[in-house]
Amino acid sequence: MISGNIKVYCRARPEFVHEGPSAVEFPDDVTIRVSSGVSADPTLKKDYEFDKVYGPHVGQGELFLDVQPFVQSALDGNNVSIFAYGQTGSGKTHTMEGSSHDRGLYVRCFEELFDLSNSDTTSISKYDFYVTAFELYNDQVRDLLLSFSNASTVCLGPPDSSVELVREKVQNPIDFSRVLKVALQNHGQDVSRSSTSHMIITLHIHYSNWVTSEVLYSKLFLVDLAGSDCSLDEGASGDSVTEMLHVMKSLSALGDVLSALTAKKDVIPYKNSRLTELLTDSLGGTSKVLMIVNVCPNLSNVSETLSSLNFSARARNVELSLGNRDTIKKWRDVANDSRKELYEKEREISDLRQEVMGLKQSLKEANDQCLLLFNEVQKAWKVSFTLQADLKSENLMLSDKQKIEKEQNAQLRNQVAYLLQVEQDQKIQIQEKDSMIQTLQAKIKSLESQLDDTLHRSTMGAENGTQVGRPAPIASEESIDTSTVTKKLEEELKKRDELIERLHQENEKLFDRLTEKASLGGSPKVSSPSARGLANLHIEDMSRNTSSKGHSSDAMLVSSGSDKTNNVSALVKSGPEKVKTTPAGEYLTSALNDFDPDQYDSLATIADGANKLLMLVLAAVIKAGAAREHEILAEIRDAVFSFIRKMEPKRVMDTMLVSRVRILYVRSLLARSPELQSIKVLPVERFLEKASSGRSRSSSRGSSPGRSPVHYDSRTALVEEHVQGFKVNIKHEKKSKFSSIVLKLRGIEEETWRQHVTGGKLREITEEAKDFAVGNKALAALFVHTPAGELQRQIRTWLAENFEFLSVSGGDSGVTGQLELLSTAIMDGWMAGLGAAQRPSTDALGQLLSEYTKRVYMSQLQHLKDIAGTLATEEAEDSAQVSKLRSALESVDHKRRKILQQMRSDAALLLREQGGSPIRNPSTAAEDARLASLISLDGILKQVKEIMGQISQTPISKTKKKLLLESLDELSERMPSLLDIDHPCAQRQIADARHAVESILEIDDREPAGTLQSLSISESDVVQWNVLQFNTGSATPFIIKCGANPNSELVVKADAKIQDPKGNEIIRVAPRPSVLNDMSLDEIKQLFSQLPEALSSLALARTADGTRARYSRLYRTLAMKVPSLRNLVSDLEKGGALKDMKL
Repeated sequence: MISGNIKVYCRARPEFVHEGPSAVEFPDDVTIRVSSGVSADPTLKKDYEFDKVYGPHVGQGELFLDVQPFVQSALDGNNVSIFAYGQTGSGKTHTMEGSSHDRGLYVRCFEELFDLSNSDTTSISKYDFYVTAFELYNDQVRDLLLSFSNASTVCLGPPDSSVELVREKVQNPIDFSRVLKVALQNHGQDVSRSSTSHMIITLHIHYSNWVTSEVLYSKLFLVDLAGSDCSLDEGASGDSVTEMLHVMKSLSALGDVLSALTAKKDVIPYKNSRLTELLTDSLGGTSKVLMIVNVCPNLSNVSETLSSLNFSARARNVELSLGNRDTIKKWRDVANDSRKELYEKEREISDLRQEVMGLKQSLKEANDQCLLLFNEVQKAWKVSFTLQADLKSENLMLSDKQKIEKEQNAQLRNQVAYLLQVEQDQKIQIQEKDSMIQTLQAKIKSLESQLDDTLHRSTMGAENGTQVGRPAPIASEESIDTSTVTKKLEEELKKRDELIERLHQENEKLFDRLTEKASLGGSPKVSSPSARGLANLHIEDMSRNTSSKGHSSDAMLVSSGSDKTNNVSALVKSGPEKVKTTPAGEYLTSALNDFDPDQYDSLATIADGANKLLMLVLAAVIKAGAAREHEILAEIRDAVFSFIRKMEPKRVMDTMLVSRVRILYVRSLLARSPELQSIKVLPVERFLEKASSGRSRSSSRGSSPGRSPVHYDSRTALVEEHVQGFKVNIKHEKKSKFSSIVLKLRGIEEETWRQHVTGGKLREITEEAKDFAVGNKALAALFVHTPAGELQRQIRTWLAENFEFLSVSGGDSGVTGQLELLSTAIMDGWMAGLGAAQRPSTDALGQLLSEYTKRVYMSQLQHLKDIAGTLATEEAEDSAQVSKLRSALESVDHKRRKILQQMRSDAALLLREQGGSPIRNPSTAAEDARLASLISLDGILKQVKEIMGQISQTPISKTKKKLLLESLDELSERMPSLLDIDHPCAQRQIADARHAVESILEIDDREPAGTLQSLSISESDVVQWNVLQFNTGSATPFIIKCGANPNSELVVKADAKIQDPKGNEIIRVAPRPSVLNDMSLDEIKQLFSQLPEALSSLALARTADGTRARYSRLYRTLAMKVPSLRNLVSDLEKGGALKDMKL
């Protein structure tokens, strides 16, 4: 609904980088303030008020929301003109044309016309649209659609000076875009002319109704005016002067026409310009005009900005005022004409009865059309039958394809079963070889003991001078046996390593095929392996040869380096987030959750299955790569932690694998949590100590971290009061006579032997390092914050500085150096110890993860507490601020509850000795008290608003005035329930309401006569309100609340005035439709004046019959929303009171 003939909108484009300071301000959405200088002097600023003002941030969509009512008016039958005015470069063309991603008014207006026409088109009516486009250059018309040779023509303008243009019919937005593109291309052929010419796109709207023979024709002009900044320069050529003079003449003539309309002159100078002459029927009369003024915000164009605003301010005064006498007289004449129209319509009713016979003939023709439609339906049925046949054939093809896939799956299962059998056989072989190796090792020990005894007896014989040559044959024979056993042992070890490597490769191929099959199948539902199948399905246990591969720990830890902070999944989330799922993640989650150790026969099989699952997790993370490793970690997080917590009491997991998994999750948490970036860790030198003499394993256990407590200080740094270092017990080996004999028997050179550390010594250091690392959170922090390669390099450097006799490399033989072997042994021992659970708690890395997770949660809770504390100290001025503060505090409380709920269910916090979250909720007593006070204050302000709504209609009775004052006194008595900070707002609102009630006019206590007696009601009589929203094309919809009183009457509540949405609401009883039966149009208007304006606007029409029909439909719509009135609606429909009538 558009009030007035002319609207003026102002729009400012965004500033460019090279432009100077801005000269415009936007105090509100209807005012623009222009500064004529750079100083802050208020005298240099001028305000302009328009119907709507848009700042640089407003896009095309928001602008079109206010343009849409003009498009609706054009579809209703009115001629509409929309102008884009302003200087060159101010954004006129962008407003009309837009861009590929932000369409302009040309396309949006037609799309709106197309959508509205589709909703209004019926089987007896239709809309047709035509487009004309021409360019007005030097008062000469150039048709931009001459390339459409098959199109029809139309005459535009007055008969004595009309112009014939090509018009193209468009049936959808795609056709319109095609025609518009041709017009814009023809208009932009000459760039120099495009800025000094007017471009007019006209939409011709034809409506026809075949039953009522009603025909409507209206036009929508979309005009992109030439730039208003044309000025005559001294060096301008003749053509330029001519162009600028014509532009200035046409724009001036447009201003003269608008001024004449403002003064209501009898003669309007339309013929002063070719532009106004062609738009004569779309500027005056009942036509609607919208002028969009585009301005540049920079200071350098302030003069042109002021000129454009002055021109538009003059045009804005064209809007008619309903308050002057001429307008009142005009509306009285319109009312008289309406009465005459009503009389004529009643006469037409009798004529329509005579036309019934003609309609019967039309019915016969309609039956013929139905026969044609039936034939079309038969054709469509045949087409559908053909489509069904095609679908069946496709279904058969799909079923065949599914059978093939099932066969492939069966083959794959057979292959998996075969591989499982092969793996089982290989395991048996490995076990046999292990037993053989153990036997050989026992035999070697016995031989060494015999050699020792022989050597001892030979030395004793040399001293005594007797029996010197007796052991020689025995030594010779035993040396031969020893060399043979050693050679055989080396061959068996080599075969065992080759078998393990081949088994590892086969399992890798099997895992790749399984994951590939799951991803190609397109279904994330991957069946979890069975209890026994899982033990033999995945990667072979690589922990058997981990100690012999020095860089094994680097391979796992480097993949989750601390420098990968991009695209990670948060382990601590502030709200519920949906984790992205993958086939591999769902498979691992199912496998981890379904693993049941009770189904296995022995601890060895349980350990084998559990370790393979952990290795599969590590393999999946490595296979995901750096870009997706955090996503897969977040997806399987809960399943992994639950699995580790379930298996820890059984002590069957490989603790090194547990450590690697834990480190991945702690580093992922560090990458997403700024609160943990400031944590400091101790250097590696603090954890290493050189032993003064040889020691046993018990000495390493003496340096257990249980005796060196770790805590966090206030500066968020990891501090350890006293750290006992790991004593590296190694010394330079001296060659003994016995060693020389053994080396000679084994065929090993002395220099080569010096470059190696024995395997027994390495195993001893690894075990001692493991005991040292159990429960050591400080060492766990060092592993988490330091990359594995860098940590091993630091250990290797410390060993080189403290043990100079250790070799760096193994020489030319390719053997690993002693420094590398020792550093790897220490790293592996520490890694295994950090993953070992310490009763009754979990492993050290799990405790560290719990500590870090608690810190992140505490930081989030403290942040929310700071926000709530700030909100609790803010003072509210009115009801809007009260609602905002209340909503903000409730939002903060909701987020805090979400975090606490997540803490209770977080698997990283659930330690065995705690069983839940140890974090306490910070005290929120002050915030809760303020929230309760705001809720009470909100209720008081709502009751004050209801009281103000009851006095919107004056005068009121003395009794009602007294009751209202008593209600205000009761509200004042509720003040102690509020906090002191909320007292001023409540006191001010109650005082204002009391002053308004006391100053209102009062009458005696008597009931008014007439139909309006039942319109007034109190809000307390309605138990429940139902809200309805009516969209009428404007930016602000109508909001109407409806309910029922004890008398089963429809009660409505809405704003008294539509243009004042912040005004007080009024409550009225909606009369039943039967009340309007015997009323005239004037009486109905008088009755509707007591109702909210939104309700009367929706129900009122030009005639009494149309008003009754509209009101009946509106009453039924509102009453059906109230459950207690639905039976009443049915009774009214049966009685004919809600019968719809055509307008």
